[in-house]
Amino acid sequence: MAVQESDAIWETDFLDEFETFNPENWQDQRIWVNNENHCYVPDGEFGTREVSEGTLKIKVVNTGEKRPCDNFDKHGQQHPDTEYVAGRICSKNRKEFVKGKWTARLKLSSNGEASMFPAWWLLGAQNNEPPVQEDDETICWPLTGSGEIDIFEHHGDHMKDEFTTGAIVSLGECDKGDWESQRRNFPATLNEFHEYSVEWEASDLVYRLDGKEVYRNPGEGDKYPEPMFAILNFAKITDSPMSGEWVMEVDWVKHEYRK
Repeated sequence: MAVQESDAIWETDFLDEFETFNPENWQDQRIWVNNENHCYVPDGEFGTREVSEGTLKIKVVNTGEKRPCDNFDKHGQQHPDTEYVAGRICSKNRKEFVKGKWTARLKLSSNGEASMFPAWWLLGAQNNEPPVQEDDETICWPLTGSGEIDIFEHHGDHMKDEFTTGAIVSLGECDKGDWESQRRNFPATLNEFHEYSVEWEASDLVYRLDGKEVYRNPGEGDKYPEPMFAILNFAKITDSPMSGEWVMEVDWVKHEYRK
């Protein structure tokens, strides 16, 4: 008798428990998108990307003075000077997988503040945004090959102790995506650790919080046949002021496949 997919055993083919920052798994990603107010900086400058005591900390930090930023948008425009710096890492050209199941155990330093925009998400491996390192990285977001799935996203201007999860629907043109129809908000105590995951189940995308299904995109899974890489970032999305630092703490990240 054939084993049903829902009964198949998950096998882990990637696990990072953040005993150190492993460059074989991750690289810094420096890009200006969504009119974000901060500058992504490399190598954990200003403490924006830190591994300590067995967890990864991705941060937004107010440095107290404006400074030049070398991040560029996809049209070649340079980010203006800013006092805010942030961390963003991706597994692009390090750990990329077709379908399966991605999970991260993470928490935020607060349950929501204006301008906070942390995220744990996936992007198609042929995405043409920096860093461009392979010849096939020529496809614009969110076309097939550069599709987006948001596992955990929090917009502090609109919610507290809630996160957004779901797929971005491609509208068939560069930079044209439907952010609304396949994404929903769900409650979670953000300043406590939780496991946030997405898995492919037949043609569906299934989103889980601590192993329990909270949402499903029926039929959307077939629209992501490409290898995908993971991104962890903390953005500052609006003009609301902040002081000090915001932290997304990540205990581990893993990818699994059905045996």
